[in-house]
Amino acid sequence: MRTAIRRMGNSNGLILPKPVLAQLGLHPGDTLDLSLEEGRLVLVPSAGGPREGWAEAARQIAAAGDDALVWPDFANAEDAELQW
Repeated sequence: MRTAIRRMGNSNGLILPKPVLAQLGLHPGDTLDLSLEEGRLVLVPSAGGPREGWAEAARQIAAAGDDALVWPDFANAEDAELQW
């Protein structure tokens, strides 16, 4: 299957044919990771967003009672001398 690089506004791009998207289970708005491997362009469906799962993890930490602030444990030696 061939596709051409096309002008898209001030950029260039290519259209992924619908059968390819269907075979990969991709939909408009999905993200892909792009890389070059041995002179080939490789597109792989992204595993997820950078913060995917954080909300659920935070709920689990809170439910376990392990969500106390730790800032006082990381003070600097000169903190008492600071003037605000």
